[in-house]
Amino acid sequence: MEIDRAWEVIENPHMTEQAMDMIDQENKLVLMVDIEADKNQVENAVETLFEVDVKKVNTNITSSAKKKAYVRLSPSDDAMDIATELGMM
Repeated sequence: MEIDRAWEVIENPHMTEQAMDMIDQENKLVLMVDIEADKNQVENAVETLFEVDVKKVNTNITSSAKKKAYVRLSPSDDAMDIATELGMM
């Protein structure tokens, strides 16, 4: 996936206390993504932009019609490093 397309898929990080706990405890990132993006596109975008291995992606659509992706990284990668790169920490 091209870098420009990857940034179109990932809109912004979701910064809440619960999302921070997921980063620390579960090695997961919580991202707001394009409503049209599927799990494979989210996985490819994260792998392209941050050069990590994604273990699993879960998505849900919020009541405000936005799509939220929960991205679990492989144990060899640290979600805290990505969160710092995104400016969440």
